[in-house]
Amino acid sequence: MPKIKTNSGAKKRFKVTKNGKVKRANGYKSHLLEAKSSKRKRQLRSPSLVHETELDRVRRMLPYG
Repeated sequence: MPKIKTNSGAKKRFKVTKNGKVKRANGYKSHLLEAKSSKRKRQLRSPSLVHETELDRVRRMLPYG
């Protein structure tokens, strides 16, 4: 059985936690930042988890995660 290739884009964007959850960065943080409040920009810095409806897709892209 050959090894499965990991999706290169996914390995840069997602991190699997010890308990098997998948962390991701928040979007809306790259430009047009003057219009956004400091509170909003600060909260976007913290990572969030991938939603359970998308979890199977992400796990398929990270077979050894």
